[in-house]
Amino acid sequence: MIHRIHKQQGLTISIDEGWAFLSDPNNLSVITPDHMQFKILNGAESNMYPGQIIEYTVCPFPKVKMKWVTEITHVKDREYFVDEQRFGPYALWHHKHFLKPTRGGIIMEDLIHYKLPYGFLGNIIQPMVARQLKDIFNYRENKLKSLFGELKY
Repeated sequence: MIHRIHKQQGLTISIDEGWAFLSDPNNLSVITPDHMQFKILNGAESNMYPGQIIEYTVCPFPKVKMKWVTEITHVKDREYFVDEQRFGPYALWHHKHFLKPTRGGIIMEDLIHYKLPYGFLGNIIQPMVARQLKDIFNYRENKLKSLFGELKY
């Protein structure tokens, strides 16, 4: 089964500021909870472009370190980019990031489709994974608010 996460938030920054921050892969560590021990191994030497491969390690659970490889498959400057997992913990990971200018700032939107591996066993742990992903994206939302200010829209 394919699962979906949709998050949207307003930030009080310009589209240029938002794009500069979000299109720099090095900022992923800024918006990822410390307990996940997120570390980029390579591929973050420049801002995002189609075909870019980014390798990193992450600890989704205590004492469980995983390598994750994503590819930036689509980029439209100052509008959106898409990252897709090539190797890692999911059977499918497709993450679209959208930025839209609005009065007083920007609207940032995330749309994620994912599927767990291992069939029936993946379905058993799905509620735990969904909870963890919710916590991660809530952390990101709060971190971005603290960095850039919240825009009510």
